[in-house]
Amino acid sequence: MRFRFARLPMAFALFALVALAALPWLATPYMVDLTTKIMIMAIFALSLELLVGGTGLVSFGHAAYFGVAAYAAALLAPKYDAASLPLLFAIAVLAAGAYALVVGALVLRTRGIYFIMVTLAFAQMAYYIFHDTKVGGGSDGVYLNIKPELTILGWKPFNLDNGLHFYFFTLVLLAAVFVFLTLLLRSRFGCALAGIRVNETRMRAAGFPTYSYKLAAFVLAGMLAGVAGFLFAAKDGFVNPELLSWHQSGAVLLMVILGGAGRLHGAVVGAFALTLLQEAFASEAIFGSFAKHWQLLLGATIILAVALLPEGLTGVADEIRAWRLRRRDAGQSAGATDA
Repeated sequence: MRFRFARLPMAFALFALVALAALPWLATPYMVDLTTKIMIMAIFALSLELLVGGTGLVSFGHAAYFGVAAYAAALLAPKYDAASLPLLFAIAVLAAGAYALVVGALVLRTRGIYFIMVTLAFAQMAYYIFHDTKVGGGSDGVYLNIKPELTILGWKPFNLDNGLHFYFFTLVLLAAVFVFLTLLLRSRFGCALAGIRVNETRMRAAGFPTYSYKLAAFVLAGMLAGVAGFLFAAKDGFVNPELLSWHQSGAVLLMVILGGAGRLHGAVVGAFALTLLQEAFASEAIFGSFAKHWQLLLGATIILAVALLPEGLTGVADEIRAWRLRRRDAGQSAGATDA
């Protein structure tokens, strides 16, 4: 039983990859576009999962790195010419990592609720810099007029203006981030992060520089959020301050919780579940005039999900296994009593 359930995340990942690869030939253009958006949010959720599930750091300001990367891509791209895709991608990710380094060096000196509130404060500070100044066009935002291109000796392997090409580009990055985090969390570094999550005091006593480990995880999570931010800017060609707001940080945290914190595939499932729920509840074709109250429906659904599924959607398999084991043990105990 343990062997079979240990293989579930890998089986899920392979099945999801095949399903997503086949989707463009089975779905409408609208569904392909929506799935592209969800995959970007899944990368964003995976970046936060590294902090929440991997290190035990609950950040309520993670949208800052998402938004900083998006703004870096939009502001630094040429207005009348296509930017180099590798160069603009690297700049956006490094900008997010640089801001995460500054924030992490300060906030990691706090713990618990103070850590949560200070991360929120830094995110709101970045939000108001872009919202109240002309750095990024103020509340109107800024446009990415021409999507970046990858050119190899005059040959363009793909075109991000093509929806199908952008879809598979996003899918490849999602798979790469998932595999990278899987290997990272199984490495010595990942084991150290798990130890910090369980008992940081004991890890310090064992000789681990816990502050350095947490800072490295914080910066890496910020850079991965930057990957999602770059993709978001390249997809829509428009960036506004709402990308850095606390609503965005709360949404990505909900994705992690809804899917199941502590599981990488939980972040992906949570991103798909929350986004699809939003789309369904806001659809007048399904809920009629009541669709304008979609936030009420979504909130009630999340409350029920958290109450009934404390381990998230991906924890259902573990709960079924535990229930079967309890039934088996109860049957064995009853048999022993009768004997």
